[in-house]
This record gives sequence, C-alpha cells and structure tokens, in this order.
Amino acid sequence: MDALLIALADPARWRLVGLLAERPRSVGVLAQLADARQPQTTKHLQTLERAGVVTSERTGQRRVYALRADPLRELATELNRLADTVDQAGGAYEAFGRHGLSLAAERLAADEPGWADARSFKFQRSIAGSPDLVWRHLTEPALLEHWWTPDDLRISELVFEARPGGRLFLEYRDVEDLDGSDQIAGRAEGVVTAVRPGEHLAYRNSPLLPDGSHAFTAHVDLALRPSETGTELDVDFRITGSTVESADFIAGIELGFGQSLDQLAATVAASTATDTPRSTK
Repeated sequence: MDALLIALADPARWRLVGLLAERPRSVGVLAQLADARQPQTTKHLQTLERAGVVTSERTGQRRVYALRADPLRELATELNRLADTVDQAGGAYEAFGRHGLSLAAERLAADEPGWADARSFKFQRSIAGSPDLVWRHLTEPALLEHWWTPDDLRISELVFEARPGGRLFLEYRDVEDLDGSDQIAGRAEGVVTAVRPGEHLAYRNSPLLPDGSHAFTAHVDLALRPSETGTELDVDFRITGSTVESADFIAGIELGFGQSLDQLAATVAASTATDTPRSTK
C-alpha cells in the first residue's frame, strides 16, 4: 500500500493513471497525451508497474501499458474505512469544527488589551450524586484530576488547596501523551477565594502564556443545591484582565469547560452507582 500511495502521489503519474483508465496505451501515445517527454513517461510507468498498479507487454516495437483495477479497489476500500472511522468519531470532529469557528471569531475580536473583560459564561448541570459527593469531586485533587479537563487533555500536575487563599495550579497534556514527550498543552495558576462546603466554591484561575504571564483571569463561582435526583450545579465563569494573546484560550472556554462539567457529571454518577449497595432478598 505504501508503494502504491507513493506512486500515485506524483501529479504526472496520476495523469497517466487517468489516461490508462480509459484503455491500454503505448508509451509513445501516453507521452503525447500527457504532453511529456517519452523517457520521463517511461520512468513514471516503470514506477507505477513496480507499485503493481499497471502491467505491460511488448507488442512488436511498442510497449503497451494497462491499468490494474484490483490495487485501486483495495486503496478505495482502505480510504472508505478511514472515512468510516472519521464518521464514527463524529463527536470529536464536530467539537474540532466548532472550536475552529470560535477560534477565528475570537482572534478577530482580540484587537486590544481588555477586549474580553466582563465576558461571562454560565453553565448548569444536574448531577446524580449528593452535594457532599459532588463537593468532594470539586475540591479533592485525587478526584479533580479525573474530570477537570476537556476531552482531549489530561492533567499532568495539579495543586488545589480547598481553603480561602489556597493555591491552585494546573498543567495539561494531550490525553494520549502518556510518556510526557510531547509539548505541554497548557498551564494555569490561581487562588481559591471562597469555600462553603457542600454549597459554594469560588476561585480565580489564569491560563499562562509562554512567557509565564497571565492570558486572562477567570473568576469562577460554583453553587450547589440539593435536588430530588442529586445536585443542581450552577457555574458562573467571568473574565477580567484579557490580553490580545488570550483569544486562543477564550475560544475554548464554552466547549472545553462544558466538556469538563460533562465529565464531572459522568464521574459522579459512576461513583454513585459503584457505591450503591445492592438490595438483597
């Protein structure tokens, strides 16, 4: 397959494949139709033949080449398999597309410092777990690291001190970068500003630019309310101190933080299901 792809990647050879798809043709005729020199055409045809996509035979003084359909069908099957894989991963590709649109819009808007100040995002999740259980997942680092990232990232370093004035630090890597050899995806630092166990948590959090300065500051306020099915979580996410360079970070807030909260809800629900004792008869 590799040899076939390499052979077909050249525009001149691809042109010859198109001509041979119509009917077998001699080297001389192919050179004429492709508006190319015959020695070059011969070399291209030999490459295609080594890759198995064409065959040839000598007829009198001429060498005639013909296209083989089976390798092309095998390639088409493989390409269709890859396309089907993309379709099956539709959610990831949909998110990628949405983020791209947001990225373009935010970069266009980021024309001066403070451009996104006072921008706010609101999130709400109904979580199948008690406020005390949700609180633990919001404040205990061992539980935080399981959900506090978008779908394509993982936490590689985390500090969260659940007390007023407590330190907050996050380092992100790609979820598939298991050995840490890829570049760090991002870092953020901040401070916890309010703690009322089981009811209210607030903190400031700032993504770090490559030079270590703050891209912006997020003021995040989380309110928990008991409900018949578990906990209602309301989140207010407000921006101050936005820099021109913060556009790429701000573009991912709605999607990325939303994915994190979805993971929180799923993680708490799974924990609740695991901890629920089975009834006995």
